Amino acid sequence: MKDIFIVMKFTIKDMVKRKSFIISTLIILLLIVIGFNVPNIIKAFQGEETAQKLLIVDNENVFEGNLELLKQMNSGYEIEIVELNFDEIKKQIEDGKIYGAIIIENQDNNIKIRYVVENTTMMTGVPESLINAMNSLYTNMQINKLGLTEAELQSITPNFEFTLEQTEEEEAKGNIFAMMLMSLVLFYAIYFCAYQVSSSITTEKTSKIMETLVTSTSPRTIVLGKTIGIGIVGLLQLILIVGTALVSAKLFLEPELLDAILDMSSITPFVGIITIIYFILGYLAYALLYALTGSTVSKPEDIQSANQPVAILAVIGFYLAYFTMMNPTSELNLFASLFPISSPFCMPFRVMMGLSNGTDIAISIAILIATILVIAQVAIKIYSNAILNYGTKMSIKDIINMYKEKE
Repeated sequence: MKDIFIVMKFTIKDMVKRKSFIISTLIILLLIVIGFNVPNIIKAFQGEETAQKLLIVDNENVFEGNLELLKQMNSGYEIEIVELNFDEIKKQIEDGKIYGAIIIENQDNNIKIRYVVENTTMMTGVPESLINAMNSLYTNMQINKLGLTEAELQSITPNFEFTLEQTEEEEAKGNIFAMMLMSLVLFYAIYFCAYQVSSSITTEKTSKIMETLVTSTSPRTIVLGKTIGIGIVGLLQLILIVGTALVSAKLFLEPELLDAILDMSSITPFVGIITIIYFILGYLAYALLYALTGSTVSKPEDIQSANQPVAILAVIGFYLAYFTMMNPTSELNLFASLFPISSPFCMPFRVMMGLSNGTDIAISIAILIATILVIAQVAIKIYSNAILNYGTKMSIKDIINMYKEKE
């Protein structure tokens, strides 16, 4: 146990002293702060937000002088009713005096509405708010001409009350966007921390440091010490990143926007503990796999190709968890929360949505721990036999034969 702590201490010091680690962490924190400040930056450049000015031209009096009522509706535009021709409108748009104009024409009892702006793109269209406002105004104008009573008017304009219900007994709760965002953060934290194990092992093999370590302690101690050490650094980095994001969101985002996008009401201390547990277990599973692949290569340039199978496995596990969140009460989502390659990314957010009980969590953790023990047994044995291999990258057949060898 003492040797494991020594290797852990060496690994932690080596990790935090690396310029790449320090610079990447600072860049991530800086990007988080800037990202949450984007709305404030836009406001600073644009100045005080004002409604876009829109002219409405009804030279044929299709709306019979009722267009002034549009100014009282919440259309999102500063509306002005004018009598201008197209050339005059075009000049005002090009000079930047107005955003655009609506020209109303009556062609053979067919009302044509032209929406004129400076430039149209694939994203440009007639604003829904204006369409609804003008439809409502014209409909009310025609209804008033019919002289309907209040009771008759209410009978043709019912007030529908819509509710959303589901047949599933289980009901998902919480902000799905926030959960998916946190799942993404957890995946990258586990993936990149685990990847560092492979990179560290291969780098030390290249620099011959491994020979010194092997002569002073056992390979089993090395792989466990390095895995735990890098995991501690990764966990602290994750806490720092998430903490910076939460503080930045609280300081720089408007309360209404923060509540709409990042509703954290479902994140309780229990959910936080579960998330940390699954981070640790998920990291151990993938880190031990990366320790295995790292020990099978001797050159840093071979790391990426050697790690591809594990990377594909991690991506499959993440997307299995990510896409089943679209239907969190499905059996596939339950499977993803139990399947060991996806449970670290799925179960914390199944707990957050109130869909998992204590039995589900216990079974999921038991399966994940059993998987880790199996991976650890295989990885440590291959690591022990391959750690001093300085030849070419080993094939799968070589790895299998090495695992079958007696210690």
